[in-house]
Amino acid sequence: MANKIRGRNEGSIYQRKNGRWRAQVTLDGRRVSHDTKTRSESHQWLKNTLREVDEGMTLASTKLSFRDFSIQWLISKRSNLKKNTWSQYNHLINSYVLPRIGDIKIRELRSAQIQNLYDGLLAQGVGTWTVLKIHNIVHSVLSHATRTNMIQQNPASHTIIPSEPTPEMKILNESQVSQMLVAANGNRLEALYNLAVTTGMQQSEILGLKWTDLDWVNQTLRVERQLVKPNGTQIQFSPPKTRFGKRTITLGDQSIEVLRRHYDLQHEERMAQGERWVENGLIFTTKVGTPIHARNLIRYFKKILQLAGLPVIRFHDLRHTAASIMLNHGIPVIVVSRRLGHARPSITLDIYGHVIPNMDESAAQKIDELVIPIELHQLHQTAPDLHHKR
Repeated sequence: MANKIRGRNEGSIYQRKNGRWRAQVTLDGRRVSHDTKTRSESHQWLKNTLREVDEGMTLASTKLSFRDFSIQWLISKRSNLKKNTWSQYNHLINSYVLPRIGDIKIRELRSAQIQNLYDGLLAQGVGTWTVLKIHNIVHSVLSHATRTNMIQQNPASHTIIPSEPTPEMKILNESQVSQMLVAANGNRLEALYNLAVTTGMQQSEILGLKWTDLDWVNQTLRVERQLVKPNGTQIQFSPPKTRFGKRTITLGDQSIEVLRRHYDLQHEERMAQGERWVENGLIFTTKVGTPIHARNLIRYFKKILQLAGLPVIRFHDLRHTAASIMLNHGIPVIVVSRRLGHARPSITLDIYGHVIPNMDESAAQKIDELVIPIELHQLHQTAPDLHHKR
């Protein structure tokens, strides 16, 4: 005979013929059941469920799968996220998450199941950065579930995620930069490569520059926007990631001269294309005026490196190269930080501190010259001779 434990408005727990334990509660006039291996597990489930009922849990919420809830979450987030970010979330959820845990009821989803998701993806060769993004998304979905009283705790908070991989920073020395710019001489994107190594701007910032951002007289360039990945014929810009990303960068005489040549070249291309030219006001465009796709820029850049006989590096490494050259030539960290658009000089030091040359010895000599009185310095120089005479 089934062994039942009942209490007033407390549901029930009993052992089934197969030896497993079943807990039940009444919710919206219907029984909700949960089977466990042990009586204590059933008791804990019953205790948690009754607490959630008191906090407003409904029958519908007990039936909701992670798939259904994450789809609702994506719909609600669509107006708050950038188009490309939302598309990335949608792709990652549908491609990697839902096939593995989508059918699990959100209230029954456990940390071990999410951990198996991450471990399985890594074992299949999915990149670490992708798994970290997936974790952030799953965590956000379940955080929303806790805020709406669907679950009491976020099971993704108790998982072990892989460490962020440290991208290898490849820096060109000054001789190699000269080789690259010589190879780019006469190339229609010569000015783009020049700006990359003299300003340290992000690739998306350079591709989002407009002629109205350039002050020819004061030789300054305003960074106001980033070019978002072009989608067909549509162009989408976004502001820099932080408020410090909006900045004004002073340009040298040679950079201005290279930009003047680029302006004339673009004017010639505009005239040659006639009605085929698509005017967007951008400084760097394709031969018909449309934005340059990042994928194409990388291809062009690799050809320049090959022509210069240089090792293949990422375009982003030109930013690292610019920072390295500035710091190695004694330009103050605060100035480098502002040119790069960092929020604080400490960020610049965290990233590039290892490339700053050790100047401790010269600093020691300089501080001596600045603070030790000349008379005392001369006295110490003659002291050994006086001691010898004694």
